[in-house]
Amino acid sequence: MGTVRGRGVGSVGGGRAAQAAEVAAGALVAGAADMAKSSRENGPREPAAGGSLSGTRESLAQGPDAATADELSSLGSDSEANGFAERRIDKFGFIVGSQGAEGALEEVPLEVLRQRESKWLDMLNNWDKWMAKKHKKIRLRCQKGIPPSLRGRAWQYLSGGKVKLQQNPGKFDELDMSPGDPKWLDVIERDLHRQFPFHEMFVSRGGHGQQDLFRVLKAYTLYRPEEGYCQAQAPIAAVLLMHMPAEQAFWCLVQVCEKYLPGYYSEKLEAIQLDGEILFSLLQKVSPVAHKHLSRQKIDPLLYMTEWFMCAFARTLPWSSVLRVWDMFFCEGVKIIFRVGLVLLKHALGSPEKLKACQGQYETIEQLRSLSPKIMQEAFLVQEVIELPVTERQIEREHLIQLRRWQETRGELECRSLPRMHGAKAILDAEPGPRPALQPSPSIRLPPDAALLSSKAKPHKQAQKEQKRTKTSAQLDKSPGLSQATVVTAAGDACPPQGVSPKDPVPQDPTPQNLACHHSQESLTSQESEDTYL
Repeated sequence: MGTVRGRGVGSVGGGRAAQAAEVAAGALVAGAADMAKSSRENGPREPAAGGSLSGTRESLAQGPDAATADELSSLGSDSEANGFAERRIDKFGFIVGSQGAEGALEEVPLEVLRQRESKWLDMLNNWDKWMAKKHKKIRLRCQKGIPPSLRGRAWQYLSGGKVKLQQNPGKFDELDMSPGDPKWLDVIERDLHRQFPFHEMFVSRGGHGQQDLFRVLKAYTLYRPEEGYCQAQAPIAAVLLMHMPAEQAFWCLVQVCEKYLPGYYSEKLEAIQLDGEILFSLLQKVSPVAHKHLSRQKIDPLLYMTEWFMCAFARTLPWSSVLRVWDMFFCEGVKIIFRVGLVLLKHALGSPEKLKACQGQYETIEQLRSLSPKIMQEAFLVQEVIELPVTERQIEREHLIQLRRWQETRGELECRSLPRMHGAKAILDAEPGPRPALQPSPSIRLPPDAALLSSKAKPHKQAQKEQKRTKTSAQLDKSPGLSQATVVTAAGDACPPQGVSPKDPVPQDPTPQNLACHHSQESLTSQESEDTYL
């Protein structure tokens, strides 16, 4: 069994059945501390044949792709674009022709995309109201896919990372400036080049992407020193950094580790083992054929689902499918991860024809490691996930059953993790209230000189308003019989006080109270237009 750097998951290597049995017997978890120590002493390892965190997205085995990765990683910084600038980059940031890049994709029509952006901007600018009254609509829009231009901001709002940032101003900067624990810093630094080496953000050793990834992971070891660092946290943080700055990515990572997947990254990996048993039990109802085959082969769920769940499929699926899964995951919670796993198992092992090539443990695991592109394709996978009838209630019921069995056979859990939150609504409802409403962050920030010009224009506009008021007052002197409604129509910047009838006399000069309504409306309009997407 291959060793794992940091604290990660095991691999299925050359021993095949013997190693599978070893993992099934619990050797993976029992040796977690030794594996972490061995990885720090031995340095980077060669990836094994099975489900290690090297993943299917970027194989680090020696070969043409590995040579390309070494060549790209030899760049000193992101500014060294000579040679790299000639490489084509796809719309996700991956180098075209690499394992991370994708071929032809189903493009959303531009008009539809702009409509979705407009709807999402309205939701994000009135987030608390939408979450309170129209959460089902948010869920439907997440299932359709969040517009790429707003995906990072939407993930922050869905996960509660935006609220955590507002509740802890300056906390990330404080952690970032702290030296960090040396026992974790060395492991984190060795892992940096393994995270999406064919993505333009992480292609350069010491580039801004790797620097921000190091900052986020180091900050988490200081924020939760009892947990420290787990290797599977690195791809999670890397995906977040592709969509938002380091501070926002840090708080989203905190929410993933504490609310969505609590206990997944603890030292004993107890939570992931429990969820493996839950997945296997649910599989019996979803695909009895696949469940029977895995049972007959005595293949422990840890052998195929550990990387899937701990990395939220970031190292398994095509990138367009990863983003769609994450959109639903941040909205609906861990049930999306379970559904994706069940769909993959069902379509990979769910028929006698597909099982003909899976005569043994090794062949079965290879089948799950080399999944058919058809079942991972974005449109097919998302539709299957949406239609699969697996609910939070079923997962929690199964969790209690598996927890009881664990206690009967192994005793109490050593790691007491926080309760799991099933999605954005549950996270928001669990927030200790009252709390200030989320303020929209402007997508367009004007330069200082533009603000200066607008401030200079204010006196001119104010003078025009004063002239208008003077003319209105003169008209009132000549025509004392004018009604309140006439004054409002003529002046245009006074609001009638409540309780005043149209026949009542009108004051000669508009009072500050009468002007308050106009100013509040004007400021509201400017605030709404502040957050505009180009």
